[in-house]
Amino acid sequence: MKDGCIFCEIVAGRSPAHRVFEDEEVLVFMDIQPVSEGHTLIIPKVHYENLFEATEDAMAAVARVSVRVARAIRQAFAPDGVFVAQTNGVAAGQTVFHYHLHLIPRWHGSLPQLHGRRTAAPEDLAATASRIAHALGGES
Repeated sequence: MKDGCIFCEIVAGRSPAHRVFEDEEVLVFMDIQPVSEGHTLIIPKVHYENLFEATEDAMAAVARVSVRVARAIRQAFAPDGVFVAQTNGVAAGQTVFHYHLHLIPRWHGSLPQLHGRRTAAPEDLAATASRIAHALGGES
């Protein structure tokens, strides 16, 4: 845990988030400023500022879970595609300095964006998280 890190606060349960999935290594929750419905973040529970600090095991855990969550997003929302994005450092556009991977559902004609422009209503985020979590539970 790192003091002042909002994602560490979420992992610890001291800050709210609309959780989708978690295991010992990874937490999945909704982006509060989604680009599209289903915009999900995947983080390692251990604090790593970026890819350069992270361990290979932590990255493997994030990658493993990202496949499952992307499939659940596809099942829940039927997007035309899923944009997978991750930034490292201010110059690359990183705004929260705890490694995180974005899964952003995309439809034909949508503009590629990494961050939304408005905070979503909590009830909408809760409903979206529930749909993805339900789809995850239906995996075989």
